[in-house]
Amino acid sequence: MWSNIRPYILIARFDHWFKNVFMLPGVVVALYAEPDLLSWKTIWSLMLALLATGMVASSNYVLNELLDARFDALHPVKKNRPIPSGLVNKPVAFVQWIVFGLIGLGLAWLLGRNFFLVALALWIMGCVYNIPPIRSKDKPYFDVLSESVNNPLRLLLGWYATGISVLPPISLVLAYWMVGAFFMAVKRFAEYRRINDPDVSAGYRQSFAHYNEERLLTSIIYYAVAFGLFFGIFLIRYRMELIVSIPFIAGFIAWYIHLGFLENSPTQYPEHLYKQRGFLYYCIFCGVVLLALLFIPIPILHEIFQPTITAAG
Repeated sequence: MWSNIRPYILIARFDHWFKNVFMLPGVVVALYAEPDLLSWKTIWSLMLALLATGMVASSNYVLNELLDARFDALHPVKKNRPIPSGLVNKPVAFVQWIVFGLIGLGLAWLLGRNFFLVALALWIMGCVYNIPPIRSKDKPYFDVLSESVNNPLRLLLGWYATGISVLPPISLVLAYWMVGAFFMAVKRFAEYRRINDPDVSAGYRQSFAHYNEERLLTSIIYYAVAFGLFFGIFLIRYRMELIVSIPFIAGFIAWYIHLGFLENSPTQYPEHLYKQRGFLYYCIFCGVVLLALLFIPIPILHEIFQPTITAAG
């Protein structure tokens, strides 16, 4: 029985639920904005939100596995996935896709209208990304931007899971989108280098017919710079203390690009990045620094970065 069930568990990618950690900044910033929201009820809501988001994400993963099977068969590693290997009954998997989506959205409904609408948007983006004729994953650059939009959606899910009703700062949402695009572009770069054959790459992923290493590297730089600009707007307007984190964030970006150049780069499979111990510890360090700067005031920074000129007129 386990051998029959296991392939269906694998295509749901429960190990990818770690990506729900991207909800955490939304939670932290919401509680920073309205500290009174913190209560045992909020903690229960957050646990329910994690489960709802995970189920919606798994629904999208099942759809991805189903519609990518013939392309995955051309990949040196993904060809061993359950569906290309013939271990999954496709009609059953389609039912699994719908059931997981309904469970996730049903749980999301319990957390309020705003949370439900964002969860629905997350599920819809899975359809946009995978289902023809749109199938955004086949369009160069749009593939990265449409996949990475899941980052700000997770931010919003964390934000609304606290019970807050106002919108988060748009600069933070855009910064989150751009850093997600940065992660995805590095992943594409690593995949392209791993296959190391333009014709095979184009057969595996249609967007690779347009990409090459130079174009992918250019896009990586663009997304990193865009993230820095939007994050800079956010910290200047809402929390000047975060400026202290900039050198550490720059180090994180540089280190992640370095990982993208490694042979069989771990950035192809973000769920395995925890095996990069040094990088993992550095991520934890950066998280602690950001959290501390969000709540510890440093008045001198406001004096140092106070405007010294005013616009004419």
